[in-house]
Amino acid sequence: MTRANGDDGDDVARAPWIPGPRRAADDHADLTAGPGEAPQEEGPGAEPEPDVPVLTHGVLKSLLGAWALSACSPGETQAVEDHLTACAPCADEALRLRDAVALLHEDRDLDLDPLLRSRVLENCLGRRPARIPVPEWVTPYDAETARLDALLRDIGESEWHAPVRLKWYEENRIVRRKATVAGVMGHLLAVDGLVSAALGLEDPLGAGTPELSPSERTDAFWSGLDRPPNRSIRGPWRDQSHTLIRTVSFAGRGVADLTVTYKDFALPLRDSLLERAFECWVHADDIANAVAYPYAAPSGAHLHSMIDLAARLLPGTLANRRRTGLASPARHLVAAGTPGRSLHLEVEGAGGGHWYIALDSPAALGSPERVVAQVAMDGVEFCQLVAGHISPEEAAAGQDGDREAIRDVLSAAASLSRL
Repeated sequence: MTRANGDDGDDVARAPWIPGPRRAADDHADLTAGPGEAPQEEGPGAEPEPDVPVLTHGVLKSLLGAWALSACSPGETQAVEDHLTACAPCADEALRLRDAVALLHEDRDLDLDPLLRSRVLENCLGRRPARIPVPEWVTPYDAETARLDALLRDIGESEWHAPVRLKWYEENRIVRRKATVAGVMGHLLAVDGLVSAALGLEDPLGAGTPELSPSERTDAFWSGLDRPPNRSIRGPWRDQSHTLIRTVSFAGRGVADLTVTYKDFALPLRDSLLERAFECWVHADDIANAVAYPYAAPSGAHLHSMIDLAARLLPGTLANRRRTGLASPARHLVAAGTPGRSLHLEVEGAGGGHWYIALDSPAALGSPERVVAQVAMDGVEFCQLVAGHISPEEAAAGQDGDREAIRDVLSAAASLSRL
């Protein structure tokens, strides 16, 4: 870096030449020559070379706005352009100002990039410091509820009644159910209420609601409405998600181990909010497909956490399916906490990693030394399998080893889904 001889002593460096705003070529052409005649040489009446003033760095910097608007005198224009070839900071500022001036032209299309808002929101969510520190294990739920809320802000009144086709995997088949955008939001509101109840907060189904599964809570909520849900449901859902995040943030570390009961199973609050973040993303994607809205997968770190939760739940789910005759019998039981037969799950792409799934007992440890099969899948596709959006047979998985173990694990992954 070299220092310019100016009043403010800003650091400057050599920069590439930036052509300034010029008049059209016709403004410089000699139109007096007839057809076939050469243009006349510049004579005494030609415009003289501009007198270039010697200006300090500070003055030249202050002229950049006028230069971008072509409001400088010829001498000032030449001085500014000479300066831009030597001063990198001013050259960068000149480029920004010139691009801004270009937006003022009436013949330019002023329609913004349709993805601009989502990129700005993503950047803000990643950089904006929170007044109340949100625990790291809560950030996936915080991010996914915020992303869904941004989608809901963008859709019109009629799109709240757009049909949404929900599907999940039960036993060994895909189950489908029709809903609307507003109905899906009612489903999320009702099931998030399980977390609210565990924290002692208001249950959207009302006080004294008996213990119900997520599907039963959804049916109870839908049947309790006087009329089909509409966009008014967005407010209660968003208020509930904000209250959950705020309550957990104030509660301290011990709250992460609080138990959230789903009737047929239970999860610690840490995993429950991660499961709710996954559900929020899955249904946001359902809504986005219904209203033709571009929607991206979660960030790599959050996606990795969601995949990790599913991998940790697989041994227990596989054991439950085995008890009901939906999976093959265990082949080699081992003592709890010791390595047992395992499947190597290799997830590729953003959020990917390696997991070793115990096959014969949920209390066994997955071990690379006891691997009998391997499955390789893309991270988003694995999540689509866990969401029940694709069947085990449809999953484009690279497979090697024990086919029975592979079939059992893929089916167990799909059976983690529900309404």
